[in-house]
Amino acid sequence: MNKFIFITICCLLFFSVFLIYFAPCYSNGIFEIQQGENLITIAENLKAQGYIQSEFPFYAYVALKQKQKELKSGVYFFSSDDTFISIAEKIINGDTYTIKITIPEGFNLKQIQERLINPTNMGFNREELLDHSLDRVLNKEDLKEFKIKDFKNEFDFLASAPDNADLQGFLFPDTYYFYPRRDTKQIINIFLNNFDKKMRSEIRQEIKNQNKTIFDTITMASLLEKEVRSLEDKKIVSGILWKRLKINMPLQICATIVFITDKKSVGVSIDDTKIDSPYNTYKYRGLPIGPICSPGIDSIKATLYPEHSEYLYYLSTPDKKTIFSKTLKEHNIAKAKYLK
Repeated sequence: MNKFIFITICCLLFFSVFLIYFAPCYSNGIFEIQQGENLITIAENLKAQGYIQSEFPFYAYVALKQKQKELKSGVYFFSSDDTFISIAEKIINGDTYTIKITIPEGFNLKQIQERLINPTNMGFNREELLDHSLDRVLNKEDLKEFKIKDFKNEFDFLASAPDNADLQGFLFPDTYYFYPRRDTKQIINIFLNNFDKKMRSEIRQEIKNQNKTIFDTITMASLLEKEVRSLEDKKIVSGILWKRLKINMPLQICATIVFITDKKSVGVSIDDTKIDSPYNTYKYRGLPIGPICSPGIDSIKATLYPEHSEYLYYLSTPDKKTIFSKTLKEHNIAKAKYLK
């Protein structure tokens, strides 16, 4: 009995020494554990990167708790408030550090890239960070350097897209949780995997039934996404645009001109409509050469299930109401009335 008490007291004293001398975390930043790394490797890396003074107390704490097989891979954020115990507990519990990013419907590649580099909805206390580069999700800054051909072997929904097209339209708008400072291709794969899930079998079958391609469907959906807001209006405009294509009438989509000019204003001048670009639906008939943004599921469905009407023209008022017209004369009257 006396021997047991003595051993217990020694263990408590020994553990107290650990708390006194090895508790502080001397680095602020992120720490990554790769899949398959064991307790010894993790402890050594923590010491090497300045998060603990010695690997032994960390190793001993985890071993005493018999949690060495429960250490989770992932990216973690440690601050000066962390002790080796709190660090161990975060890793045992898998309390990984992620950045929450919401990509709204209608964002284009440039806007998505800006959001990934400078997130506005962070999942941490910014005041705790010393290194503000932790805000970044992307290591590189150019999503456009990757082309459809780089992912065709992995995602069959890209089969109908031109090899040299960029990924405009296929980075599905949604809320994501990313590890910081990822490789660009890793980020794109997350987006594309989500797109793959959202494009359910019934949607793909309907596209096939209509003798359309996924690429053309997403291109049309991107026009609807930028032109009108409500699902009801999108269905009517979808019917109008498919009708224009059928009668070989230019689509004359203002959103494609805004995409070309990258203007903040939605106003389009006569000179703008004369710009020589394959996205210019005033100058060239048919669909533009590709999507102009990432459309949401409502726009995709409106593309596939248009509402047929007698209308051939429409315009959006400053308060986002859609006015439909059957003839060019009616359309011009509506323009004079609503677009003063």
